[in-house]
Amino acid sequence: MKRIENILGFILIAFLLTAGQVIFKGNFFRIFIGLGFGYTLTRGYMGFAGSVNRVCRTGSTKLTKVLVVALITMIFFGMGVFIGLPWAKSYSWINNSLIKVGDRNGVFMPDLFKFDGLNGYLGATLLTAAFVGLVFFFANKFEAKRKKEGRNPGVDSEILQESVVKENKGLYDILFVKPWSLTTGAAVIVALFAILTGVTGNGWGASTIHGFWFGNILTTFGASADALAEYTGSSAKFFNGFLVHPVGFQNFGIILGTLIYLLTAGIFKSTFLSEIKIKPKEILIFAIGGLAMGIGTRLSNGCNVGALYTPIANFSLSGWIFFIFLFAGGILGNKIRGGKKINCVN
Repeated sequence: MKRIENILGFILIAFLLTAGQVIFKGNFFRIFIGLGFGYTLTRGYMGFAGSVNRVCRTGSTKLTKVLVVALITMIFFGMGVFIGLPWAKSYSWINNSLIKVGDRNGVFMPDLFKFDGLNGYLGATLLTAAFVGLVFFFANKFEAKRKKEGRNPGVDSEILQESVVKENKGLYDILFVKPWSLTTGAAVIVALFAILTGVTGNGWGASTIHGFWFGNILTTFGASADALAEYTGSSAKFFNGFLVHPVGFQNFGIILGTLIYLLTAGIFKSTFLSEIKIKPKEILIFAIGGLAMGIGTRLSNGCNVGALYTPIANFSLSGWIFFIFLFAGGILGNKIRGGKKINCVN
């Protein structure tokens, strides 16, 4: 069965490379870059990877439940994004920065170092490096403290990943199956991000399109695309097809990239052979969580890629502010849980 999956994976790759430019026309690059993101997020244990590779190495098939949970969460995430789409255009406190430098709506860090002889980019780079250094310093201090106290058992997926990365396998496994280390995955993501920015002139964004996709679900059940466009302040064309917006093609590419890894690694079938047991209470929690995340992206003008990674890469102070509150929210969420064991979904 694995051999069949491998063949199907390479057929899909060949099909996309040969017919993709005709089918997707001007959006082939978005599909291509999405494929890269999806493949890397999966193989580098950054997306579904923790559960995907757990299937291959331990026989555990928790990903099916993860995907069902993801589907529930993403539907309500899209609902939250859709609800909040008009807010940025309606409320200045969302779209206007409290801190401004010069004529900019926010803080572009090179503006703080115009004296450095490189239009501020040297100073901005050094400041970014300092911020990164502080994050590493405090993260390592905290981890060391928890280990010393015996309260750091480790993350299952990371422990598994480290052990698998060190294994010696055949050539095919090394090329197409063996998971990438977090360092390798991060390096590939950085390269893809740089290519995306260089070609399109824009950073990585993902969340807004989910609001458009939710709107397309509504039109499927009879809602008017014009009415949705009037509510959101967006073009009606975005509610007349799931693959209309360039980022929609990119997100679709991410899905295809994940599929390609599952097939070429020969773990597609085994990944989905699992009994699904989800309690009604869990469904409610995931729905509320997805809705809250979707609304949150509209309040922050982006998700973790659009409001965190992209602004930081573009020397915007807003990305670091987002990081602080994102981290604080994670701590608060765990405090609210009261120290109960949390089954993490990768």
